[in-house]
Amino acid sequence: MIATVLDQYFPELAKMPELKADIVSISSMTTFEAGTVILRQGEYVKVIPLLVSGLAKVFKEEPKNGNEVLLYYIKPGESCVMSLTTLIRNCESQVKAVIVEDAQIVLIPADKVIVVARKHPKWNEFVYELFHGKFEELLNVIEILTFSHKDIRLLEYLKKEVQIKNSTILKSTHQEIADDLGSSREVISRLLKKLEHEGKLNLSKGSIELFSTN
Repeated sequence: MIATVLDQYFPELAKMPELKADIVSISSMTTFEAGTVILRQGEYVKVIPLLVSGLAKVFKEEPKNGNEVLLYYIKPGESCVMSLTTLIRNCESQVKAVIVEDAQIVLIPADKVIVVARKHPKWNEFVYELFHGKFEELLNVIEILTFSHKDIRLLEYLKKEVQIKNSTILKSTHQEIADDLGSSREVISRLLKKLEHEGKLNLSKGSIELFSTN
């Protein structure tokens, strides 16, 4: 089963027979329900996830007030780059990862990942490519948070959500959006009304329809 999903979702890892065999021999596959926290801020990394299906979010949590800011998503065919870098540095995690859509995940024990990395250069190439992609996402988050007005920041967030979830109709609540953006529900509701008045989206009970993703 694990060998099959590696072929489908992680072909760069699966194309190396020895690397594939090592991953299969040390890993397990588990299903997680939406809402499950798979990594807590302040914990040491115990496993490295390879996401097969579903969706996960990675947040930065502010310890003083508990506010969170969405950093990036983990999609099928990806892992958590912050977990990998934290493992390499052998330090506590600076982020929190939460399952947002029921997910199947291949789990590799953290101590075994170090062995794999030393033995297989292809694994390190996978990590570097993943880091490169997520670094660009993080730069985009920083740009939006730092330089954008709140309505522009919200609109960019919605466009990203549409792209990730492959649907112009989002089922996110105002509170969930506020949590992702480190804002309040009242502010998000007001900005959504503003964007609706500008003709950029339509608000319905329990859903948001975005008219343009450009």
